[in-house]
Parts: sequence; structure tokens; C-alpha cells
Amino acid sequence: MLENAKKILKQYWGYDEFRPFQEEAIVSAMSKRDSIVVLPTGGGKSLCFQIPAVAMDGLTVVISPLISLMKDQVDSMQQCGINAVRLDSSISGPEREYAHNAIEDGTAKLLYVSPERMMQNGFLDYLKNQNLAMVAIDEAHCISMWGHDFRPEYRQIGSLKQKLPGVSIHAFTATATKQVQTDIHKQLKLDNPKILVGSFDRPNLIYRVEPAGDLDDQVCQVVKRHKNESGIIYCIRRKDVDEMHSVLSAKGYKSLPYHAGMNVMARKLNQDAFIREKVDIIVATVAFGMGIDKSNVRFVIHAGMPKSIEHYQQESGRGGRDGLEAECCLFHKGRDYGTWKYFTNEMEPQARQIALNKLNAIYGFCTSGVCRRKSILTYFDQALENSNCGGCDVCLGEGEYMEDALVTGQKVISCVIRLDERFGADYTTLVLIGSKDKRILENGHDNLSTYGILSDFTRGNVRDWVEQLVGQGYLAKTGDYNVLTVTAAGWEVIKGNIKPRLLEPLKKKETRKRSKTKAEAQSWEGVDSGLFEELRELRKMIADSKGVPAFVVFGDASLRDMARKRPSTGHRFLEIHGVGQKKRKDYGKTFISAITRYCEQEELDLDV
Repeated sequence: MLENAKKILKQYWGYDEFRPFQEEAIVSAMSKRDSIVVLPTGGGKSLCFQIPAVAMDGLTVVISPLISLMKDQVDSMQQCGINAVRLDSSISGPEREYAHNAIEDGTAKLLYVSPERMMQNGFLDYLKNQNLAMVAIDEAHCISMWGHDFRPEYRQIGSLKQKLPGVSIHAFTATATKQVQTDIHKQLKLDNPKILVGSFDRPNLIYRVEPAGDLDDQVCQVVKRHKNESGIIYCIRRKDVDEMHSVLSAKGYKSLPYHAGMNVMARKLNQDAFIREKVDIIVATVAFGMGIDKSNVRFVIHAGMPKSIEHYQQESGRGGRDGLEAECCLFHKGRDYGTWKYFTNEMEPQARQIALNKLNAIYGFCTSGVCRRKSILTYFDQALENSNCGGCDVCLGEGEYMEDALVTGQKVISCVIRLDERFGADYTTLVLIGSKDKRILENGHDNLSTYGILSDFTRGNVRDWVEQLVGQGYLAKTGDYNVLTVTAAGWEVIKGNIKPRLLEPLKKKETRKRSKTKAEAQSWEGVDSGLFEELRELRKMIADSKGVPAFVVFGDASLRDMARKRPSTGHRFLEIHGVGQKKRKDYGKTFISAITRYCEQEELDLDV
């Protein structure tokens, strides 16, 4: 099985090796054993069902939540020489007729449909008359109410196991805690599934998190570092999207907005313009992007705190899907927490508590001052192998830390002790800054020795320090109400035996230093940047003529490899990362000519 799968991988996709867990997932699918596969965005989930679909006899049905995602994947496979089709409301009559003919005569290897269409009256009966190989469910976390993007329509597909007896079912997602994995298993009624969970670590992503000062300036500083590169900027509210888009446009950056307040056609046009590189930046609410298959996003900015670590993992994960470096910057404000909390007021009690737990976790992530990778991996019950990840603001030493952090930490922890470890972070913060809040006065806590002991600082500053002490393990949140308690390590801080790390408050207009990461240096090693830019222009011209996104022709990783190795023959071109037989046939001569012409002009060697 694996030998055949490797030949398919090279022939159609031009890759030589599988990524972690792909082999096991492919064997499970080809063995017709149900599976749950959790791989991070960019980890190659799609190949786990696309390769078996090519290798096996029959039709593979892929359930996907978004038309844009289905279209991108079908376009990509057709460029690789694989007959994939989709049935959705956006396709024309001739396209629909072609899809049905390909399904019925057995030439289609993959069919993409939405969960609603899959469960339509008569559609399952139609599929039963075809030769079905398997069913793949993409974005499978949508079936779980414990997931970060629960969609009620996904619940319908829980009956597939009974309605399609003998057909194996495979669930794929980029983001799922153990609780969500268990719920996927239960809801889909899978039969002894193979469960494969890859590492949530994305070494090529550079994480930077800091409080928002002059937000417009902070965002523009990041955009400036990525001139002419693709990026996504996430905002919490529609109004924020429109305002940020206006700021960027006024400064000459090519951006477009995307949010639910726009009509469907306007959203589609803006999304297509971004995917096809007619603009560099899309400014959006979280309504944008689930499953967006654009591989060359070089930066993702959150101009506000996301509502969960799962959302942040998935949204930031839209950067660097090609394995090359991408910068992920998160700028957070104290009021972001309140905004998201307000949105939970209309939820059912159980769903609201789930949402609030997730909100508390992301707030802790933003304010803890702990390695960003370690925080993400810990949330998903995984561990970071190294003590220094070398790819986040904390480990790169970009933050400014307080010299008197020990004294400040002792003040905060002492306040928790004097409150008898009976109150949460918000209440403790109010005591520390000397608030006249009615509850504090009624409880007599204005008489404590720690009352007002940090009154020289803002409520936001002190609240952040509380979270940093929690994140570093000196305080803990316990019980349903997240009451603060002092840990053994916290008592060592009180004794002066351990010094915590607390960030200095970010001053307005302050710009923190930036460090070049190992991932950035490695991805550009040996690459002629001038040739890379010429090949980008050539790729865009070809993509425009074909009406497909640029990354469908070649990803950035392939272009950088061309600009590094500079092939002069079809045989050498086939050695480029991501070049399969069909792409060599379709594009080899055109790209080799461009490479040869550039090398002659610049007096560079070919076939490096």
C-alpha cells in the first residue's frame, strides 16, 4: 500500500516524502478502517484522503463546510491531473452535468459536497448506486458542541454509518482537544477508529503577542515588514474591519474588507481577489477563512483577542501552509475579553460555560508571558521538547521585563493570601489598585495591607501581571469560579527564592525589537530573491489566464526551490519540490525559459 501511495505522491504532487502521520492515515483509509485524524493546518490532512482516493477503486465522497474550500481543492487536484468534482449551489448547469456524468461512469475519483447536500432526500440513495470507496469528513470538529466552531448541520451526518453500511468513514480536523476527539467518535458512531493526533507545533510560524497601544501603527509596522506579500488581518467587530481597511488603504496598501455585514456577492468578490492575489491583504472578522486553502499567506494579524485558543490555532495556522515562515501577531486590549463575554449572553447555560472557559484560556495565553508555543501545546495536552522554542516573542527576548518583578509578584501573591484564596483575578486586581468597588468596601477589604499597593498602575497592567503569574505556575485558578490559589512555587516567590518574569507595561508608540528567526533564515537560504520575484509574476500571469489562484499553479515553496536550484532541463525541473509529472508537462518549458533568461542576464549558474 505504502509503495503505491508514494508513487502517487510523487507522480501527482511532486513530493518525495510523507509528513508525520500521513502514512498511518493513508494505510487506515486504504484498509477501510474508520479513522480520526488531527493534524495542524499545513500538516497535509487533505493528502490523507486524496491519495487513497486515487489509489482505490471507486468514488471517495468528501464532506466539506464551505464552497470556497471545495472549489480550491477541486481546482488544485485538476491541476495535478486528478479528476475531482463538486456539487454545490455555485456551479453552472454544464458543470453539474459533467459532475454527474463523471460520477456515474466512474471517472471521478473524488466528489465534494456540503453536509446539507449529503443528507438531502434521495442523495444518499443516489450515492448507494455508485461504487463508493469511502467518506472523508473535513473540518470534523464542527460536529462537536465542545469544538470551537460547532455547526448544527454537521449533526445530521452522524447517521452515515448506518445509512452507508460497509463504507469506512474518516474524520479530519486541524484543531481538536481530547474531549472533541471523543465527541467526534461518539457523534459519527465510528467503528473502532484509528486515532492519529499529530503535533500542534508549527515550527515555521513566528508568534508575537503584545498589548495594543497605537493599534493602527502596530498593524502597519507588521504589514510594512511584508511588502507585497499575502496577509490576513482579523478584527472582532465589523466596524473594526471597515476602519482598519480604511487606514491601510489611506497608506497605500492593497487591502479589502470581509465581514457578515456585506452582501454575499461582495464577500465572494473580495475573497476571490485575495486568493488570486489581486490584493495583498484581507481585513476580516472570523467569518472569513475556515478551510481557506491559500498556501502562501506570510502574515496573520489579530487586531484583537480571539475567543479561544482553538480559534487562534486555526486562524494563525492559515499562515505558512506551504511550510515556509509566517509571522503571527496578536494585539490585545482589556476590553476584548468583555466584548467576547457579552456575545455569550444569549447562549444556553452549558454552551455559555464552555465558551467562557475557552475565553479564560485565551486571555491567559495573551497575558501570561510564557513561551507561546508551550502555552498552545499545553492546552492541547502536548509538550514542547525544548525549553526555548526560538520562534516567539518570549523566547526571542523581545519583551521588556520588569527589574523589580520579584517585589511586584510578592505584592500580588500576598494579596491573594490576605483574601484567603477565595476570590478571582478581577476582584484581586481591584483590591490591588485600591478600587472603591461596593463589594470591596462591604467586605472590608479596603482595610487589608495590600489594598491599593499597586495603585500607581492601571487596572489592565495589574490584571495582566496576575495572568502572567498564573501562566508561570505561581498562582492557580481553581473551581467553577476560577478562584485564585497560591501554588508551592508561589510560596517560594513569597520567600524570595524564585523570581517571576513580569512584562513592563507597553508604552504608547513603543515598538519592540524584532529578531530574525531560524525558520526565516533557513527558508531563504540559497534563494535568489530577484529570480523568485520574477517567477511570482510569471505564476500570477499563468494563474490569471487559467482563472485559478496562483498557489494552485505552484506554491511559494516550489518557486523558492526553483530560484535556489535554477533547473535548465525537464528532468531537473521534476526534482523541484512540488513538481509532479503533469505540472512539468504543463509549465516546465515556460518556467525553465524564464529561469534561463534571468540567469543569463545576471550571469548566474544553472542547475545548482
